[in-house]
Amino acid sequence: MEMNVVTFASTCEFKEIKFMVIKSDFAFSILFILMIFTFDSWSQVPTEFIRPVGKDKQIESNPEGQRFGDSISMGSATSRVTFKKAKITDYHYFSHLNDSVVVDTTLNLIKDLKFNYLREDDFDLMPFANMGQTYNTLSYHFSEWDWMPKFGANSKQFDFKDINDMRYYQVATPLTDLAFKTAFKQGQMLDALFTANTMKRFNYSIGYKGVRSLGNYQHALTSAGFFRFTAHYTNPNKRYHFKAHVAMQDILNQENGGISNEDLINFENGDPEFIDRAVFDPLFEDAEAKLIGKRFYLNQNYVLVRPKDSLTDRSLVLSNTTYIDNKNYEFTQASPYDAYGSVTSMGTIKDQNYLKRFYTDFNVSFSSSALGRLKGALSLSNYSNGHENLFIDENTTGSEVVKGSLVALNGSYDNQIGRFELQSKAGVILSGNESGYRLDGNLSFKWNDKFSLKAGAYSHSVAPGFNLQNYRSAYTRYNWTTSLNNQKTNGLYFEMKAPELIDIKADASVVNDYFYFGKVNGLNDIKPMQYGQSIFYLRIKASREDRFGKFFWNNTLRYQNTGDQTFLNVPDWQVRSTFYFSDEIFDKAMVLQTGITLNMFSSYHMNGYDPVLSEFFSQNTETYGGFPRLDFFVNAKVRQTRIFLKAEHFNSAWTGYNYYSAPNHPYRDFTVRFGLVWNFFL
Repeated sequence: MEMNVVTFASTCEFKEIKFMVIKSDFAFSILFILMIFTFDSWSQVPTEFIRPVGKDKQIESNPEGQRFGDSISMGSATSRVTFKKAKITDYHYFSHLNDSVVVDTTLNLIKDLKFNYLREDDFDLMPFANMGQTYNTLSYHFSEWDWMPKFGANSKQFDFKDINDMRYYQVATPLTDLAFKTAFKQGQMLDALFTANTMKRFNYSIGYKGVRSLGNYQHALTSAGFFRFTAHYTNPNKRYHFKAHVAMQDILNQENGGISNEDLINFENGDPEFIDRAVFDPLFEDAEAKLIGKRFYLNQNYVLVRPKDSLTDRSLVLSNTTYIDNKNYEFTQASPYDAYGSVTSMGTIKDQNYLKRFYTDFNVSFSSSALGRLKGALSLSNYSNGHENLFIDENTTGSEVVKGSLVALNGSYDNQIGRFELQSKAGVILSGNESGYRLDGNLSFKWNDKFSLKAGAYSHSVAPGFNLQNYRSAYTRYNWTTSLNNQKTNGLYFEMKAPELIDIKADASVVNDYFYFGKVNGLNDIKPMQYGQSIFYLRIKASREDRFGKFFWNNTLRYQNTGDQTFLNVPDWQVRSTFYFSDEIFDKAMVLQTGITLNMFSSYHMNGYDPVLSEFFSQNTETYGGFPRLDFFVNAKVRQTRIFLKAEHFNSAWTGYNYYSAPNHPYRDFTVRFGLVWNFFL
C-alpha cells in the first residue's frame, strides 16, 4: 500500500477531539414540536384522503386475508369531516436503491426476533452481557464489499447505520413510530421516528434512538445515541429527484476486560455468593471506548430523456452522489494495565484515531424494456486517516496522518425477461493509494409470491482495514505498520424461497490471504496477521415453519465448514427453534402470541475480545458454546400497539453456568424484559 502524504506534527498542548453527542431531551423536544405543528397546521393533505360525512369505513385486507385492523384508521364514521381509510400501501419506505417496502404494522414472529438493540434479526450474532455492548460473530458474509478499507473499531459498529441502512419514507399522512425496551439496570432503549410530507412530492423523517444501560457486571455501562434526518423530493415534471440524509451516531462503552481466570471457577460453579454479578472483580475498572460518526449524504437524479408514450420507453438518467463521512475512535484508561505491556508514558492512556472521507461520483443510466438497464459511474474518494495524542516526550504530544485518494470505475446491468431477472455489477479502482476490484452477477426466477430461485457468483479483492495497515497507541505492543496483501474472495451462492415448503440459502467461498487479528505465539500481543493459504468456507441455511391449527413451529438451521485451518473460527452448526401459539382474542380486539424459543450453537474456538482496539481476535486454545438458551415470550397487538414481554435465558440456573459471549465474558443470566412498538397514523 502506497502512502501518499504522511505528516507528523508536535504540540505541547493537544487539542482534544470534540465528540458530537446528540442529547435525547433535545431530540425528543424537536419530535414533539413537529408533531404539535402537524396537528395544528396540516393543511396540505391530498384530497384523495378526504371522505364525505357518514360514509362507512371499509376494512382493508392483504392478499392473505388478514385484516389491517385499526392500524391506520382515520376517524369514526360519525365524524363531520374525517380522513378516508388510507391503504397500507400508501405508507412505505425505501433505501438509496429505491427498493420500496410497505410499513408493516402486523404482529408476527419476525417482529419478535427483531425486537432487540439492533432491531434486526441477530441469528448470526452472540450478544454480550449488557445491551449496547458488542457481539461475537457466528457466521461471516464474505460477499460484502466496499471501495474504501474499513476504519477499524469494528466491534463498535454493529449498530452503526451506513448508507444502505438509511430509510426514506413516502407516507399519505404523518406517521410516528415509537419503540421502547427495558435494559439491564438503570436504563432503557427508546427509538422514536416521525415522518410526514409538506407536499405530495416532498417527504421527510426525523428520528432519534437512545440507549443507556448500566449492566449487571462492574464497569460495563453503555450509552449510545443515533440521530437521523432524511428527505426526498421530486419536482412537478418528475425529471429531477433527490434523496438526502444526515446521520450522527455515538456509542460509549465502559471496558473492564472481562472477569479474571480465577473468578471463572466461581462463575461456572454457580457459587451463591457470586449470583450477584456485581461481586465479580473485573480485570480493570478505569477504561472507556467510544466511537463517533457523522455523515452528510446527497443523491441527485435528472431524467435527460424520458419515455414519450407507451411505444417509446427509452430513458437516460444523469445522477450524482456526494457525501462526507467522518469517524472518531477514542480509548482511554486512567492507568496502564500490566497485561497489555509497557507504555510510552506513565499516567492516563488516551488513544485517538479518526477517518475523514469525501466521496463523489458521476452516473449515467440508460434503460429500455428491450435492452434492460445499463449504468456506469466514475467516482472519486479522498480520505485522511490519522492518530492524535501521540507521545513524543513527557512534555510534548503530536499527531500523524495518512492521506490518500481513490479513483474508481464501476457499472451494472439489469434486465428482466418474463419471470427471469438478471443482475450484474463490476468495478475496479483505476488509481490511488489502494487497489481492488469486484464482479458480481446473479440470475433469479420468480414463479409467484410462494416460489422463487436465485443463483449467482462473485469475485472481489479488498484492501486491509486502516487499523490493520497502520496503528498507534500509548501501549507499545499496539503500534505497527504493515504491508499486507489484498484479501481475494471467489464465491457462489444460491437461494430458494418456498414459504410453504422450505427456504434455503447456501454459499461457498474460497478466501485467499485472509487477514485477521491474532495472538503472537500464544502471548498477549495482539497483532494483525494474514493467512497465506486458501480457506474454503461453506454455509447452508434452511428455514421452515409448520402450522398445527393455532400452533406454529418455526425452525432455522445453519451448517458451516471452514476446513482444518484454525484462524477463521465459526461453529459447525447453529439452530433456532420456536414453538408458539397465535390467535385473535377478545372478539378479535387483540392478537396474542406466546411461546418458547431455543437458540444453540456447537462448541468452537470462539474469538476473543480486545478492548484497546475494540476488535475481536482469533484464538485456538479454548472452546466455548454448546449451551442452550431458552426464552419464553408473550407478545400482543392492540390496535396499532405491539407489546413484547420476554423471560430471557430462563434455563440459566439449571443447565449449567458455562455460557460465554467471548473468553472471560459471560453471557446474560435469566432476566425479564418488557417493550412495545407504537405507531400513530395521523
